[in-house]
This record gives sequence, structure tokens and C-alpha cells, in this order.
Amino acid sequence: MMVEYFLRLALLLPLLGLLIWGSLLLTRYLQGRIVGITGQGRSLELVETSLVAPGIKLAVVRFHDREILLGCSRSGLVRLGECAARRGATGPTPVNVAEQA
Repeated sequence: MMVEYFLRLALLLPLLGLLIWGSLLLTRYLQGRIVGITGQGRSLELVETSLVAPGIKLAVVRFHDREILLGCSRSGLVRLGECAARRGATGPTPVNVAEQA
């Protein structure tokens, strides 16, 4: 009776460890795909986020040589502004979203 318990423990404990390790690897892989790690041919990059209030964030996203300012809340995303991506010391040129509409 006791031998059977130790055999099950010896088999299931390493299996449980492998499942936990595999879950961590899968989570790391999926997070990299969601955030958009640059250097792998991706066109989307999260540049910076800032917490404004609980549930409200500002995020700067770089997409196809443009930097887009997004307002993020529980109800959704709103594009607040856009400019050319920063390159060297020249700085970005702001573009008013209202003028584009």
C-alpha cells in the first residue's frame, strides 16, 4: 500500500514540474507575441506607458515609423495624437489627430 503511494508520487511529481515549466515557457512566448518584441521583423512596439488614474493609462506605440499616443481605459482605446518616430536629435513633429479627420 505504501509502496504504491511512493511510486505514484515519484511519477507524478516530475510530471507536475514539467507541466509548470511548460506553462511558464508558453506564457513567456505568448507575452512576447502580444507586446511585439522588436528586432524580429515586427512593426509594432510598445515604447512607454504611464498610469494616469486607476484603470486609465497613456501608452506610446511605435507603428511603421510613427509614434501614436493612446488613451487606454476599461472601456477601450482612444488615439490621442500621432507624430513621426524620434530619430537622433531632431525630435518628433506632432500631428493633430483632429486635423486629419
